[in-house]
Amino acid sequence: MSSSENVSNQNRLSSLQISILRLFSQDLEEQQTLEIRKMLLDYFDLQLQKELEVVIEEKGYTTEDYYQMLNSKS
Repeated sequence: MSSSENVSNQNRLSSLQISILRLFSQDLEEQQTLEIRKMLLDYFDLQLQKELEVVIEEKGYTTEDYYQMLNSKS
């Protein structure tokens, strides 16, 4: 793939991005915009929490491990 094709692919919007742009291009009140942003943040927060749970499970971290990480000087 040439460098210009790579840049072109990086600049393409996904269908989700296009949908969000269409949504926000409507005449929404400020409160509606804030509510939609909060919904999106809540969604991504939930996804991050799920991923974190998987990593914690895989690594076998305990509460004691966290205390040691927080209190280590390195």
